[in-house]
Amino acid sequence: MTQTPTAHTPAPEQARAHFTVPAKHPMVTVLGSGDALLRVIEKAFPAVDIHVRGNQVSAAGDAADVALIQRLFDEMMLVLRTGQPMTEDAVERSIAMLRASDGTAETPAEVLTQNILSSRGRTIRPKTLNQKHYVDAIDKHTIVFGIGPAGTGKTYLAMAKAVQALQSKQVTRIILTRPAVEAGERLGFLPGTLYEKIDPYLRPLYDALHDMLDPDSIPRLMAAGTIEVAPLAYMRGRTLNDAFIILDEAQNTSAEQMKMFLTRLGFDSKIVITGDVTQVDLPNGTKSGLRQVQEILDGVDDVHFSRLTSHDVVRHKLVGRIVDAYEKYDGLNGDRHGTGHGK
Repeated sequence: MTQTPTAHTPAPEQARAHFTVPAKHPMVTVLGSGDALLRVIEKAFPAVDIHVRGNQVSAAGDAADVALIQRLFDEMMLVLRTGQPMTEDAVERSIAMLRASDGTAETPAEVLTQNILSSRGRTIRPKTLNQKHYVDAIDKHTIVFGIGPAGTGKTYLAMAKAVQALQSKQVTRIILTRPAVEAGERLGFLPGTLYEKIDPYLRPLYDALHDMLDPDSIPRLMAAGTIEVAPLAYMRGRTLNDAFIILDEAQNTSAEQMKMFLTRLGFDSKIVITGDVTQVDLPNGTKSGLRQVQEILDGVDDVHFSRLTSHDVVRHKLVGRIVDAYEKYDGLNGDRHGTGHGK
């Protein structure tokens, strides 16, 4: 006679696990305010019964899911031990990393506790495995390309690494540049001084700097040449030594501009080039230098390509869903409606 499993008797393929939360960690740090973190876990594993009593947590359900939940709690404990709080976003990202892990990649705790820069009461750190690989690549290689959609942190993390390198005296200056393609790099028709003319195109870089440095120090550092923010056209004819150089919005460089920029590299310098090849704003017929360079430099020693995806979007959750929706739409419609891929 076959026994019918009940809520109290797991089926043969099911498993149970019990975790004890150390007394030094209040349960609210593990489960979240109002059990918000617990709800994230329950939503991710709807077929698993999770119960909490005192500082004891038990889970019953599919063996693979229960094992993953056990690993998740272990990772959460490792993060909490560093003094860093767990958030709903961090729990969701940890679950995604554990599900995607083949057992050889870094653990969620290794990713979530890697500090790049602490400034103005906050710490900048990678939030996904691809972001950690990108940050690690910047440490290991002279030229790194960060390619991915909006919100994946490719520019922000590069800026943090640049500030870190300046503060630790690995370089003596930071150079931030992007093509002012909306003005055709011909800024003469805009009113005002040069600063006022280029400001709209370089504003995102200034905004990131203000997150990472004392805003009062930025004008002084710029006046001294320690930090330079300029359109790509102003890089021509220069050799950039002892500098951390970031080229942002590189999809809007022409092939000639990309070659010009790469050959500015001087001694003891590092270059990070960021862009999104699906958002090219160049005139029709102009080939994106970022698209072309991937073919030209593929396999060249000390050049690394980091590719980020919608899974690495660290803005509002909806941004990742929007990126996915557009990719799906473009796939179904063959980009007939001009969302940027065909430009």
